[in-house]
Amino acid sequence: MKIIEKDNYKIFRDEKDNVKEFAGYLQKIHDSFKNDNVVIDILKYGSLSLEELLAFLKLSNLHRKNKRSFVIVNDTINIDRVPEELVVVPTLQEAGDIIQMEDIERDLGF
Repeated sequence: MKIIEKDNYKIFRDEKDNVKEFAGYLQKIHDSFKNDNVVIDILKYGSLSLEELLAFLKLSNLHRKNKRSFVIVNDTINIDRVPEELVVVPTLQEAGDIIQMEDIERDLGF
């Protein structure tokens, strides 16, 4: 796994080839990044099934419960099939924009 630190968030990028194992590993180490805004970069997987994406649902809910952003980046999943609890965007730039917007909303008390 590769971690890229930005000003107000961290990008987690899997360097192996199993998205479900990556999601499970992130759940195990959640305490190490629970206070950070997070971007999960799974662009490299290309075609991704909804089942594979749902492996991140529990982690996303847990992370967002702590008032922190959790954004997944993948450009092949059909966004209409993704549950509302998951934030999925097609580019890293959009992920950064979402985090910035959510930070502003939290600052304003929304």
